[in-house]
Amino acid sequence: MGWLHWHWQCTVYAGKFRMLLTVLLCILGLAKAGYEPTWASLDTRPLPTWYDESKVGIFLHWGVFSVPSFGSEWFWEHWQGSHNQAYVDFMKKNYRPNFTYQDFAPQFTAEFYDPFEWARVLNASGARYVVLTSKHHEGYTLWPSHYSWGWNAVDVGPKRDLLGDLQLAIRTRTPHIHFGLYHSMYEWFNPLYLQDKAMHFQTQNFVKRKTMPELYELVNQYKPEVVWSDGDWEAEDKYWNSTGFLAWLFNESPVKDTVVVNDRWGRGIPCHHGSYYTCTDHYNPGVLQPHKWENCMTLDKHSWGYRRNAPATDYITIHDLLTELAMTISCRGNILINAGPTHDGRIPPIMEERLRQLGSWLDINGEAVYQSQPWTHQNDSLTPGIWYTSKGDAVYAIVLKWPQAGILTLGSAQATAGTSISFLGYSSGPPLRYKMVKKGLQVVFPPMPEVKGKWVWVLAMRGVNPTPLLTPPQTFMSEPSHSNLINFMQ
Repeated sequence: MGWLHWHWQCTVYAGKFRMLLTVLLCILGLAKAGYEPTWASLDTRPLPTWYDESKVGIFLHWGVFSVPSFGSEWFWEHWQGSHNQAYVDFMKKNYRPNFTYQDFAPQFTAEFYDPFEWARVLNASGARYVVLTSKHHEGYTLWPSHYSWGWNAVDVGPKRDLLGDLQLAIRTRTPHIHFGLYHSMYEWFNPLYLQDKAMHFQTQNFVKRKTMPELYELVNQYKPEVVWSDGDWEAEDKYWNSTGFLAWLFNESPVKDTVVVNDRWGRGIPCHHGSYYTCTDHYNPGVLQPHKWENCMTLDKHSWGYRRNAPATDYITIHDLLTELAMTISCRGNILINAGPTHDGRIPPIMEERLRQLGSWLDINGEAVYQSQPWTHQNDSLTPGIWYTSKGDAVYAIVLKWPQAGILTLGSAQATAGTSISFLGYSSGPPLRYKMVKKGLQVVFPPMPEVKGKWVWVLAMRGVNPTPLLTPPQTFMSEPSHSNLINFMQ
């Protein structure tokens, strides 16, 4: 009996040891595996701090659509997909019969493309990241993809790696600007995609042979720190194998520790999953959001790609741009400002002017933008056109309109015994005079000719308290408006 008892105890201990070993192996396995290919797991990944601190990015929509440069970057689909009459008439009037969209590609020449000059313009804009369209819905790739033979920038058109050249320029001349890439998951007229679509996305030939191989190729070769996905909305994320790719991106890729992704990874995913949310094009809810988001918007009010026939009035003013910026960063967003280069490789002068104006403003007022956080209030409760940010013990009031008689009253801020208020761009003068009045905190502005900045102005306040909030911050994302949904599909 003693021997049997000893044998039984050894068996029990051995079983416990095996169980403990199994648990340890599982823990080690999980640690090695990192994020699982599920949204529940992927959503636990912290947002890399560089993205939130950057606040300002530049979007560049460039491709074969830059050759006709008419209507929008959706030229091919509007012409030969939905047969929009304006596009059909444009082609009949200006091009020979039987002209195909592919015939535009040799005219995508990029002879004036100087990526180092682009880097200088981006640097002058004050942007901290750039996102280039590596491939739009037309399927043409700006790099020599092994999965887009005969329909890429090396095989036809400029005969050079446009993407690689810009990546090199950014990383060697402006390394403080993070390099990112846009990639369309679908292609309007790709036969493999159309076959999958006809099968109600029960097959994945296009994903396995085109979309996913391209994404892995892009990340491994160019190491983008932003992967900006699009063209996802017709199929579920399971069709695209989105979570599988993102698990690899966050666990094993060469940019696993710094990369950020948006939320366009399948039908129903936008505004719900991703490092940050874009929700729709031109998304700007105007109220504080509980999750990091991005306002991707355009300098041209009607197109992401360059339009030859766009009048000056179709471009937003610098004041419009700074208004968008102030609203966005006050509500926990980043702003991604789109410019559309020409077929020959130039950033159009009117777009370059807007970007340089933005940079000149940021040179003076960037303290209120970079590394800032939302304050207790986003916009002022009394005076319209004032948006707040904060950093450390400072609260910044971004003032969109110079106050009448140079006196501004803030309804959302209260002075204390330790209050001091300065004016960014007015370093030579004394601290601003202020006093509490019945309506709020009244601030006397300096003489306008003595202020360096223009268009929009910033007060830097220390030692102020917020007035009590009437409603608590929301805990869910604002639903995109109907007009934004329409923009998203254009």
